[in-house]
Amino acid sequence: MAHITVIRSFLSVLLLALLPAWVSAAQAMLIPSPPQIGASSYVLMDPHSGRIIMENNSNERLPPASLTKMMTAYIVERELDEGRISMDDMVPISVNAWKTEGSRTFVREGTQVKVEDLLKGVIIQSGNDATVALAEFVAGSEGAFTDIMNQQAQLLGMRNTHFANATGLPASDHFSTAYDLAILARAIINDYPENYGIYAEKHFTYNNIRQPNRNSLLWRDPSVDGLKTGHTEEAGYCLVASAKRNDTRLIGVVMGTSSNAARSQEMQKMLNYGFRYYESEKLFSAGQQLLESRVWGGQINELAIGVKDEVFVTIPRGSKGSLESVVDVDTVIKAPVSIGDEVGRVRVTLNGEVYVDEPVLALQDVPEGGFFKRLWDAIKLFVIQLFS
Repeated sequence: MAHITVIRSFLSVLLLALLPAWVSAAQAMLIPSPPQIGASSYVLMDPHSGRIIMENNSNERLPPASLTKMMTAYIVERELDEGRISMDDMVPISVNAWKTEGSRTFVREGTQVKVEDLLKGVIIQSGNDATVALAEFVAGSEGAFTDIMNQQAQLLGMRNTHFANATGLPASDHFSTAYDLAILARAIINDYPENYGIYAEKHFTYNNIRQPNRNSLLWRDPSVDGLKTGHTEEAGYCLVASAKRNDTRLIGVVMGTSSNAARSQEMQKMLNYGFRYYESEKLFSAGQQLLESRVWGGQINELAIGVKDEVFVTIPRGSKGSLESVVDVDTVIKAPVSIGDEVGRVRVTLNGEVYVDEPVLALQDVPEGGFFKRLWDAIKLFVIQLFS
């Protein structure tokens, strides 16, 4: 397909009015190698852009322990968002939920507990009993709920994850990866922000038993606001954490560290490195118009073109002024055009490396024009192409 390339010399006039106000190009910060992390697997991601800042063995399949409960909570949050359940619904506590081993919220068999309390029990206390109770309430049984977990994992792109239960208790076919868990954390933060505050709560009391959140970084680093810890003998000490400083948010995952203190220490090293040397920049808003392009044979002559979703980049600090943008638009756009039709791509590069490669879409419908309008445009287009 032939394209018109709109190069940066043109975009410097067009896009600088759309992008955040940037200073002139400055020398980028010199960035050292990432720190050594004492974990079997780890990853540090910007959840807005999806860019990986540092990683090691991030696609290795490992037991996730109670990090599993992030998926349990995500599915419950989805059910809440879609109106199939509510925070005030009362959940019957079965014998099966009550007797589940491991960490507990201390719900009692034969009682009924609010969804809200059980969700806090899952997220803050890592209660296995609360987890099984919610799984049974949503899907009828923990086994059926586990099927939903695996389906949801595939929908999120968690290609190296398989769940055998809702709690993370050891099982031979129960595994995930640091990268997949970062994808899940990203979905929790971005998809259901109204519930994300629960992950930052430091204590929760149920049945007159007050338990602390096991994520000790909530006390040590005020920028940390989630997400979940995990530990079994097989998995070691694991942690998924997220923090926000200024306009940049990062998600870190460490799996297989040696102790509770080690998982917090290694996570803090990753977060400090990421925030020290990188920043997240919003380039375009969802539905933002980038330019107008000629449309032939339509009721109007100009088509508004832009991006569907928000576009972010994660870049070394001090390098914003060196970003270069190129928009490639289809040479000939003919009516009819529908909202959402792809008509080109926008690319943003830094020192030759592509940071953004996104489709640009029609932002409006353009119906066909009348017979004479189509005929006249066809003649003009023929003449232009003849001499081009």
